[in-house]
Amino acid sequence: MPTTQQLQDFTQQVRRDILRMVHKVNSGHPGGSLGCAEFITCLYQEVMDYSTDFTMDGNNEDLFFLSNGHISPVFYSVLAHSGFFPVEELSTFRLLNSRLQGHPTTHEGLPGIRMASGSLGQGMSVALGAAQAKKLNGDSKIVYTLHGDGELQEGQNWEAIMYASAKKVDNLICTIDVNEKQIDGTTDEVLAMGSLKAKFEAFDWEVLQVKKGNDIESILAGLAAAKSLTGKGKPVCILLYTEMGNGVDFMMHTHAWHGKAPNDAQLESALEQNPVTLGDY
Repeated sequence: MPTTQQLQDFTQQVRRDILRMVHKVNSGHPGGSLGCAEFITCLYQEVMDYSTDFTMDGNNEDLFFLSNGHISPVFYSVLAHSGFFPVEELSTFRLLNSRLQGHPTTHEGLPGIRMASGSLGQGMSVALGAAQAKKLNGDSKIVYTLHGDGELQEGQNWEAIMYASAKKVDNLICTIDVNEKQIDGTTDEVLAMGSLKAKFEAFDWEVLQVKKGNDIESILAGLAAAKSLTGKGKPVCILLYTEMGNGVDFMMHTHAWHGKAPNDAQLESALEQNPVTLGDY
């Protein structure tokens, strides 16, 4: 079991990977990736029960579906450092014929990727199918998902949210990255959604809030509380309040780095703020 410091060191290396990946190809989404680095680190290094001997069916192991697929840099980095594929392969991010495309795809068979998530709003529907399959197969493991808050502006989510509670899909934990920012501004400016907590509760979900969504111990406590609520007849939602661009001072508190790569000077500054811990590829 890793210590909090080890998880923080892992997260710091993931941040370095994210920054270097998007800088190399001058393309990608660093903001949301940095904001979710602690969460996905906690999932794969502490919380989920999985095998790196990857199969698409995922029988008898916890599953994770990334719905907001544009934050692929953080997902790829965590998968690589968790042993799914060589860390050196991160250097191929967004290159022609690479398995590490800008949005995750399944046709190249990259271990750890169970759905293509280039189009927003579809992840919960896919996860529901996986969760129900586990129930039918007598598999007691849990299905985890991650979604952007702006992504909830897609209507398909609300059909899935209604379905999940109506069918008592209680082996599902959906986490919403509430950073209140998207490509064109704040979520309130683009399409205000009101209280997400009230909405999920109105759809008969169990709802937990992790107010310190970039704090390792708070994330672990929230995930443990969510897991304790599974198997009781209701799907579970975690509202994870994060800071887009977390860990890089000039990327925080703005939506500007949603889909923008740092230049050479900016990369140097960002890496200085996140010294190497596990080793660069």
